Amino acid sequence: MTRTIFFTATTLDGYLADENDSLDWLFKQDIDGGGPNSYDNFITGVGAVVMGRTTYEWVREHLLASEEPWPYKMPAWVLSHGELPGVEGADIRFAQGDIQPIHAALAAAAAGKDIYVVGGGDLAAQFAEAGLLDELVLSIAPATVGSGRPLFPRKFDLELTDLARNRSFICAIYKVLGPANEGRSKNLS
Repeated sequence: MTRTIFFTATTLDGYLADENDSLDWLFKQDIDGGGPNSYDNFITGVGAVVMGRTTYEWVREHLLASEEPWPYKMPAWVLSHGELPGVEGADIRFAQGDIQPIHAALAAAAAGKDIYVVGGGDLAAQFAEAGLLDELVLSIAPATVGSGRPLFPRKFDLELTDLARNRSFICAIYKVLGPANEGRSKNLS
């Protein structure tokens, strides 16, 4: 069964990137590549990826600077209102508009594997608002940046389903319940 998963890392104060779109806080953290919330383990179950324009431009810029190849072997959708250059040899599909038909195309391409929402928080929130985001797989770093790109820019109710530690990171998996519901009862006992 295809699930749609926002797999990401965040600072302790809830930001994906600082105010300059820098991930320097992330790259200096100690992590076990085979430990909990392992990217290598996660990506083997992914059949399609989706990202927003800012994430795509950041990835593309860093690949050009490092001369590394496109990191995704599966089809990738980039959601943007403007035209963007592609990446040679990569299966990148540019889209805009209603998230429902885009999700349907992602699910068809994933062929039973998962859909990976690469970034960012606003895009993941759009999927969540449409009832199309199943899980948030989160690695929380021991760093704060004070401001920047928030994990989720709107209120959502989540249910913690797993918790672990991977060296410097708190690793949490949440089921996405939907937009915050002030009347949703909580079991406080």
